[in-house]
Amino acid sequence: MQSVELQLTQDQVSPDMAELVLTVLSASKTIAHKVRRGALAGVLGSAAQQNVQGETQKNLDVIANDILKEALLASPHVRSVASEEEDNVVAGNAQGGYVVAFDPLDGSSNIDINGQIGTIFTIYRAVDDAAADSPAQFAQQGRAQVCAGYVLYGPSTQLALTTGGPSRLYTLDTDGEYLLTQAELEIAADCQEFSINLSNLRHWAPTTQAYIQALQAGKDGARGKDFNMRWNGAMVGDVHRVLMRGGIFLYPANTQSKLHNGKLRLLYEANPMAMLVEKAGGKAVIGAQAILDVLPENLHQRVPVILGAANEVDAFLSAEGYA
Repeated sequence: MQSVELQLTQDQVSPDMAELVLTVLSASKTIAHKVRRGALAGVLGSAAQQNVQGETQKNLDVIANDILKEALLASPHVRSVASEEEDNVVAGNAQGGYVVAFDPLDGSSNIDINGQIGTIFTIYRAVDDAAADSPAQFAQQGRAQVCAGYVLYGPSTQLALTTGGPSRLYTLDTDGEYLLTQAELEIAADCQEFSINLSNLRHWAPTTQAYIQALQAGKDGARGKDFNMRWNGAMVGDVHRVLMRGGIFLYPANTQSKLHNGKLRLLYEANPMAMLVEKAGGKAVIGAQAILDVLPENLHQRVPVILGAANEVDAFLSAEGYA
């Protein structure tokens, strides 16, 4: 098993970006340690504040955000930082060549029940004609990402990472080093597993409801085969399962007023996950459009997300009338 540092060298990642990736991963190790200690470290429970989206922050949300922000702003390679927990772009080194966006702790509702949580991150090249604290630094399509990844804090701490080549899986060993455990993740084109919050069924478009009901009908329905449903309540956990054993993950548009255009954030949730999925042979879409082709309208823009097995994503698009 080789280290993530050696793999980055073999993948011909530039020294500056490799150093930046290792900075993110160093911060993730600190977060992983605090997650493991949980109540013993007094980091559970809710903070007495909300983030820009009006969501109540957990103590670990704030702690993880501070750890990542401090580490990244200390890097000479980082011009700007954007986070789910920050209202605005945070300026770093004006000469830095990259900008980094992240969800410091995805799956906050799972924190106090010892469920799956993780850190999602993405790296872009800095925009030279925009100020370091300008949202224009992040007004880039997902295809412009030079690196995307997540760290899953589960029974073991695992890292899924792509720097433009295959999506690779690493595991944090007891010596504190991420070691390569799967050189190339691959999502099978067909599947019999879907991941969705079924409690929202009544709020979806009729075509989306019909698609899900066809999956539920199993081999006795139009699809002619049985499907299993899984749901973690954390995007990082659900997408990890898709990358590891296939399936489709759906967080569709919702007719409830505050969620009508989706719940997940384009910049630091949908885009990095879409890049990982595409590099593993899957598809990731917002309606008829690939997620990675969407130009962000604002820093915390929400979008519907459908991703996973290529043929099953196509089946969803067909049911929605896009194909």
